[in-house]
Amino acid sequence: MGRGKVELKRIENKINRQVTFAKRRNGLLKKAYELSVLCEAQVALIIFSNRGKLFEFCSTSSMSEILERYHRCSYGDLEAGLSSKDSQVHPSSSSEYMNSYQEYIKLKARVEVLQQSQRHILGEDLGQLNKKDLALLERQLDSSLRQIRSKRTQNMLDQLTDLQQKEQSLLEINRSLKLKLQEQSGPIE
Repeated sequence: MGRGKVELKRIENKINRQVTFAKRRNGLLKKAYELSVLCEAQVALIIFSNRGKLFEFCSTSSMSEILERYHRCSYGDLEAGLSSKDSQVHPSSSSEYMNSYQEYIKLKARVEVLQQSQRHILGEDLGQLNKKDLALLERQLDSSLRQIRSKRTQNMLDQLTDLQQKEQSLLEINRSLKLKLQEQSGPIE
């Protein structure tokens, strides 16, 4: 017994929409993996949820390599056409485009390095690190932990100081109230 045809429209119920997203996302990731293994295809899959969370699959070691290959295939002819036409009409616009593209490539590489560093800090993808890199990572984590503990201690000391000031203020108010009460009704036992 097969499923009926599913009407493609936005799922109104938020929970059902999230469940459907998770199931279909996993199915899509599985299909991408199967395609890469069965056909030796290079596959890159990028999914952003409606909350902006990133899900990705890459059949090779580097997503940026596949994206650069995609860019060369998709925009290589366009760039070649633009550079010949623009250099005739607007010589500066072609160089501006290439400068922007080079900056984009640098930023993309920087993002990948930062993402890899974040994965290492979270304890992921540590297999590729050698002994020296692991020691460096350990020192960085120790340093970060010391800074966090120092900040936490400072916050606790600040809170303690505030509470001591409030205590003094309340003691002063209590003394002045006792004095007023004594003046109005006589000595209190």
